[in-house]
Amino acid sequence: MATYGYLCSRCGPFDVKLAIGTAPTAFGCPVCAGAARRVYSSPGLTRTSHAVAALRLQEERAREAPAVVSQLPPRRRVPPHPALSRLPRP
Repeated sequence: MATYGYLCSRCGPFDVKLAIGTAPTAFGCPVCAGAARRVYSSPGLTRTSHAVAALRLQEERAREAPAVVSQLPPRRRVPPHPALSRLPRP
């Protein structure tokens, strides 16, 4: 679904969601039911952050050539939470 913009001469601009490529040049205004002409605007593009772009690139590379490991990573010792020492012992 794409969002198309229309401009009614009486009511002003409004948006309509339609399947891509099916937007007519004129559309009925939802307020006054008059004919509204289609208006064109710039697409809603956004820039992705460097971190997100790097993660996407890493995912695409892993899809084509996944990393092969020869052994399990070393286990890290996680210290217990300090609040556990204050719990009652049986």
